[in-house]
Amino acid sequence: MNEQDHIDKAFKERQRSRLLELRKQLLSVQRDEAPERDETNVEASGHALTFEDDAQRLDALEVEEQLSAVNQQRVQTIDRALRKIEDGTYGFSDQSREPIPTKRLEAIPEAILTLQEQASMDKPR
Repeated sequence: MNEQDHIDKAFKERQRSRLLELRKQLLSVQRDEAPERDETNVEASGHALTFEDDAQRLDALEVEEQLSAVNQQRVQTIDRALRKIEDGTYGFSDQSREPIPTKRLEAIPEAILTLQEQASMDKPR
């Protein structure tokens, strides 16, 4: 199956715009979070805090770091999807080369695997 049979040029252009906007939003969030983390660390170093305050801050920082890692991974996947648009393989799985349904691409424009492949990757090992 050739790429033109699977998705048309207008769809790819809409997806490119969506991916670029999503990438911009994720990078903006990451830039905004960095000063907040630094500010929190400075505040903590200047005050005597209770153990509960320390624990809450550590929990909050851990959650922020995990979310940041997820966002960074998503930016990498978006970058991969943008490269796939450029090289003509967008809409096909990186793993099996099978077509990814357009409904999946509409829901998750950065999808680079079929739903079954992604589910298999997400299973705990």
